[in-house]
Amino acid sequence: MAGKVFAWFDERLGLEAFYSTVLDRKIPKVNWWFTLGSASLFLCVIQALTGVFLTMYYVPSPAVAYDSIQYITKGVAFGWLVRGIHHWSATLLVITLFLHMLRTFFYGAYKFPREMTWMTGVLLFLLTLGMGLTGYLLPWNQRSYWATTVATEIFGTVPFLGDFLFKVLRGGTDLSALTLARFFSAHIWILPAGVVLLLGVHMVLIVKLGISNIPGEDE
Repeated sequence: MAGKVFAWFDERLGLEAFYSTVLDRKIPKVNWWFTLGSASLFLCVIQALTGVFLTMYYVPSPAVAYDSIQYITKGVAFGWLVRGIHHWSATLLVITLFLHMLRTFFYGAYKFPREMTWMTGVLLFLLTLGMGLTGYLLPWNQRSYWATTVATEIFGTVPFLGDFLFKVLRGGTDLSALTLARFFSAHIWILPAGVVLLLGVHMVLIVKLGISNIPGEDE
């Protein structure tokens, strides 16, 4: 019975072809450094799952944002655990992505024919940093407020576009409810949409082009 059900789905979805192409593809002999990409993907999924839970209780308003964080931490069952996982997995995600890119550069895996894989990876890293920046303001405490103040002022020093970027990020000249709303929207909608799109392209390129070998001494 199970075989017939699988055959029915396989005939319509090509499950065996998907398995052999994506999950059972041959890869060269590598070391543990080549698992950093998979580790980053795992942490990204953890971020998404814990983030969905947190949005059920977080209120993006200066009047109650801090109180909603305190309620998540102290009032919601296992809220402290979910928030802690979200916080520390974000830190680990940045570290693993940086090491993943460092390994890619060190082994020369960014060269032909994997230039597009490298470029999408760089963009994914930048989007991850953007999510870290936008998420840092959400607790709306003194540390996040002044850290975001400094960060947005740094964007304001960009030649030619500085004033425009400064006002777009803040929604004006000062940090306000509009700033918090924009950062929240970017954190849960705009940046994640970019991550999903680029991650899809990145994974397709990895499946199509494969991963590089460990360079030999003469390479």
